[in-house]
Amino acid sequence: MIRSLVGALGLACLTACGASSAAPSNDGDAKVEVAIAHSTFDLDRTSFEEGETVTFVIRNDDPIDHEFIIGDAQVHARHEEGKQRHHHGAVPGEISVPAGTSRRTTFTFSDDGSVEYACHLPGHYDYGMRGAVAVERSSAT
Repeated sequence: MIRSLVGALGLACLTACGASSAAPSNDGDAKVEVAIAHSTFDLDRTSFEEGETVTFVIRNDDPIDHEFIIGDAQVHARHEEGKQRHHHGAVPGEISVPAGTSRRTTFTFSDDGSVEYACHLPGHYDYGMRGAVAVERSSAT
């Protein structure tokens, strides 16, 4: 019994300690975990390859709602203008994340350059809930 307990604890530690923020997900895409705490995104990976499809798993540890929107300047302009607020989930790269929950969205990085991720709930973007990631030309091209 002790041996089983030690083995289970060791496996749990390996799983928790060895998990990569860019591990493959079950569907073959890269999986990147994003934590939200104190109205700040914690995104470990800041570059992706052009054409890469990534599943973002967003965990909101705050007591207030947030959203995770990733895309080009036009996407963010629409959200800042208030034309697309709240209840996201049908559009890839756009997800509402209620307080204390986790949600996932998948996004394909189509062009090299950079894209932004942000929360556009009132005041959150101005507070600094945003960041940029680089999109690098694929080495396969």
